[in-house]
Amino acid sequence: MNLHIINPNTTAGMTETIGEAARRVSAPDTRIVATQPSHGPVSIESHFDEAISVVGVLEEILNGEKDGADAYIIACFGDPGLLAARELTQAPVIGIAEAAFHMATLISTRFSVVTTLARTGIIAEHLLDQYGFSHHCRRVRAAEIPVLDLENDGDAALTRIIEECRRARDEDQIGAIVLGCGGMADLTDTICREVGLPVVEGVTAAVKLAEALTGLGLGTSKYGDLAFPRPKPFSGRDENFSNLQPTRR
Repeated sequence: MNLHIINPNTTAGMTETIGEAARRVSAPDTRIVATQPSHGPVSIESHFDEAISVVGVLEEILNGEKDGADAYIIACFGDPGLLAARELTQAPVIGIAEAAFHMATLISTRFSVVTTLARTGIIAEHLLDQYGFSHHCRRVRAAEIPVLDLENDGDAALTRIIEECRRARDEDQIGAIVLGCGGMADLTDTICREVGLPVVEGVTAAVKLAEALTGLGLGTSKYGDLAFPRPKPFSGRDENFSNLQPTRR
């Protein structure tokens, strides 16, 4: 299968980290293509950043449709543009937060999320409510590190994340930890070893879910609100979305 992973920010190093983590867990016949938009924020740490990033995500979906992608992953823990992306394709589109929450509930009855900044933790809480996982999550914790510290000061960032994961283990009465940032995709094994709990990371979880959905022949329903958008003119810098024609599979 051809699996297109979209890093919604524009930091190339993070895209490479995400792609390598995905390849480590993917099946031998899965081809991973990891991309990023050509425009948008260098990191996503707010509602504003998410909103600006969505157009780039949708452009990457359309590029993937031209290239024959079998499934997509949106590799930011805010799952920016997830439902809009699903409207553009019959292929499965998986957000890493939703994937991680699902996986965590399969191995534990309670989990905590460890993310980067407290303000993005609030966004994660909104998603837990939206997806119906709030009763499974004991707490959303922040290591209080900017996202780009994962790239630029990786050792110090890892230390802060491990410390917060240990606090979650000792204080939250949980069975698993969910890592709340796509930039943490390569940290799972280290954190699991240091903390002693199962650690679920969204990029790798989403890879296995995408493979499962594709293997079952399941794609995004085109009935109801996820039907293809009605073709219509767009103006100005969004003119490239004018009169979109769906790619049928």
